[in-house]
Amino acid sequence: MALYSIKNNLQSATLKTLSLMSISVMSRQQSVQELFRTADCVCFDVDSTVIRDEGIDELAKFCGKGDEVRRLTAEAMGGNMTFQEALKKRLDIIRPSVVQIQEFLNKFPTHLTPGISELVRLLHERGVPVYLVTGGFRCLIEPVAIQLGIPVSNVFANRLKFYFNGEYAGFDENEPTSRSGGKGLVIRRLKDQHRYERIIMIGDGATDAEASPPADGFIGFGGNVVRDEVKRRAAWYVTDFQELIDVLNVQAK
Repeated sequence: MALYSIKNNLQSATLKTLSLMSISVMSRQQSVQELFRTADCVCFDVDSTVIRDEGIDELAKFCGKGDEVRRLTAEAMGGNMTFQEALKKRLDIIRPSVVQIQEFLNKFPTHLTPGISELVRLLHERGVPVYLVTGGFRCLIEPVAIQLGIPVSNVFANRLKFYFNGEYAGFDENEPTSRSGGKGLVIRRLKDQHRYERIIMIGDGATDAEASPPADGFIGFGGNVVRDEVKRRAAWYVTDFQELIDVLNVQAK
């Protein structure tokens, strides 16, 4: 029995070594694809990735501050200013109240990016937990998570603060997603808490790309907006979630 156990352990170690060797001779894109196929956790950005729009831009437009905030969002996502600088500047312009946010949610339904529902479903069927890690606002992101069947406990987003009368009072600066490098901090915590070994981050922005490492792989997404800096940094860049779905389906056959 001891010899049998040793033999099995040696075979397992050999397979792992061969797998690592096969990845090492792949192109950068193939390596990320292989990591995605075998991922034990997948994290998505939300604005312009899971959904078609930038939530803060749409909220700003609803509050009559669209043009000013759209410009700041483009600068932030292009990596031209720190995220916390852009977040504070945008919120100081919008200053959304509780009533405005409730009206916004009621009047403007979520526009999911084509293919995201099927992709999340496939990942869940494979037993892969999905997280939403975003610099957006929790009050706008939780409805998206519910629509996709993602537990709200798997949402990492910013929290807005309000005075007792419902007026805007700021945002929770203790949330890791409120500052540059915050998405990487979330991923590091997920690894520590759940012992994930192969985490993939998927997103359209600079803050997503900088989350790898500690994420084991980054997939750039340009299905809603193409950001040149992100495209340059991504080993695998896609413009349609069907490309990711096809990779998972090939493995399943």
